[in-house]
Amino acid sequence: MRLTSKVVVVKGERGHDPVLKALDLVNYDTAVSGFHKVLIKVNFITVKTWETGATTDPIVVEAIIQRLKNLPVEIFVVESDATMTNADEAFEVTGMKEMCERNGVECLNLRHVKDRVKIDVPRGEALKSITVPRIVTESAIISAAKLKTHMSTCVTLGMKNMFGLLPDKLKGKYHMRGISKVIVDINSVLKPALTLIDGFVAMEGRGPAGGKPVKMDLIIAGSDPVATDSTACRIMGFDPHEVSHVRKAYERGLGNIDDIEVLGERLEDVTRRFERN
Repeated sequence: MRLTSKVVVVKGERGHDPVLKALDLVNYDTAVSGFHKVLIKVNFITVKTWETGATTDPIVVEAIIQRLKNLPVEIFVVESDATMTNADEAFEVTGMKEMCERNGVECLNLRHVKDRVKIDVPRGEALKSITVPRIVTESAIISAAKLKTHMSTCVTLGMKNMFGLLPDKLKGKYHMRGISKVIVDINSVLKPALTLIDGFVAMEGRGPAGGKPVKMDLIIAGSDPVATDSTACRIMGFDPHEVSHVRKAYERGLGNIDDIEVLGERLEDVTRRFERN
């Protein structure tokens, strides 16, 4: 019998307070307990800034940092280069680097971290192993994702954001293996301690970079990545059973797709049917 997963949905104007409330409701301290390092994995598929809905808002990450500073952990904000995007440039242009410097936190481009380890992927559908920076395996990971549509995967939320932990710049080779299978394989061995989806400004239509911004004023958070993404899907008007990587992750036993208790807002009060790709 599956235990019910709790997912927090907080509505509020862009700022620290909705994020802090969500973190407290989801027991962030318990989620990262036992770790000395925490990686906040942001979404920088492009160098566009937060108001476009394309990239993680620095104000969301700053609120996460505020809470983590209550704990005896070292904090890093991380991303890796993508085929079309230089993560170092994105840190600069989006204002994330300035915010991190102001808070005494390091921005880390995982592509440039040379100390790497190979991880086997048991029962992998697309991948038999992955190679990632050692720090990824030694840290609690918070997937600070975006509420967005995606041309290849229908949505890009917490689990898709974990794909960016791979340090390779040319990630097209993974898409050729079946991106939904790749996402599930990665999440089966690199499990986020916490998923927090930035829905202050979301994106619909031609996501993950060319869609239209949607002001949602939402933060969605949970320690079950499948349940958190499933809840976000429903808020966007998608059936998570019809989103391939979410369904596959559920079938692999990575979390709940239906047995979910939503805390905070009622889904019917915050749902909006997003324009499809």
